[in-house]
Amino acid sequence: MAIVNTYSIVHFLIWFMVGRYTKITWLVFMILSLGWELLELMLPFEFAVESLGNKLGDIIVNMIGFRLGLRIRNKSFNK
Repeated sequence: MAIVNTYSIVHFLIWFMVGRYTKITWLVFMILSLGWELLELMLPFEFAVESLGNKLGDIIVNMIGFRLGLRIRNKSFNK
């Protein structure tokens, strides 16, 4: 039961870019991130079939990516 997998890299990169290059808030991020994981429960595709532990891992990786993107964006604005 892996918490992260190869899709975790994609999750990280997507949310890093969103944090770095958009102005969405943490609330919007959480709605989108959690909403996607809930939507995956209903999708009939193999990539969406994963354990609850992996879904939790995806959310954690999403948060790390988004936070790091925000930090870099904020540092570049404060120069």
